Amino acid sequence: MLNTFELLLPLVLIVLISLPLVNVFRGKTSAKSAKLRVITHIALFFVILAGALIFNINGATALAAGGEGEAVNQMNGSIAQGLGFIAAALATGMSALGAGIAVAAAAPAAIGAFSENDKNFGKSLIFVALGEGVAIYGLIISILIIMIKL
Repeated sequence: MLNTFELLLPLVLIVLISLPLVNVFRGKTSAKSAKLRVITHIALFFVILAGALIFNINGATALAAGGEGEAVNQMNGSIAQGLGFIAAALATGMSALGAGIAVAAAAPAAIGAFSENDKNFGKSLIFVALGEGVAIYGLIISILIIMIKL
């Protein structure tokens, strides 16, 4: 069971990382200020990542309850399984990103073609569906990777 510290620490860190970008998302900053805030956001992310790595390298088990530190640090699986899960995540994420870019370009063109001529609906819909197919193919590849690694 997680204690209050274990629940609140990640939430506080996420808020700390996201805080510099609040005004950027609202559109209330200049270009120079937005650039500085994004750099601050990236720097905070890497500082917290380095702190987590140092905390792990030193073998500190402050978050482990009592003498369960050894049970918490044991991992099931191999490095190949871990890399397989990373590969599956990258396959899904990158294919979804590519599909988003493809649909962002194809959908407005399809709407414009359809508004000019009603007979262009089927032709334009194919291009939008092809862009979405990229995400489906990436999802299928990631499922295959996970099934092989289990």
